[in-house]
Amino acid sequence: MAIPDHARANFETLLKAAQAGDLALMEGTEVASGETRYVLCAVGRDDGDYVMTPFGHLTPGNPYEAYIPPA
Repeated sequence: MAIPDHARANFETLLKAAQAGDLALMEGTEVASGETRYVLCAVGRDDGDYVMTPFGHLTPGNPYEAYIPPA
């Protein structure tokens, strides 16, 4: 299974943010479930304001039980 271009581009952006020290972990509420999530964000600036771009949330519980690797 090939990784789609948009996922690769987002990953590259995430790597650049990490290299620049522009990552943050923030608490948020998932719209669909109302659950609290801890969201990995890239941090940018816009006219002196911080802009948080979410990339995903940390998996609650054991991440090894949440995903199945490709076959």
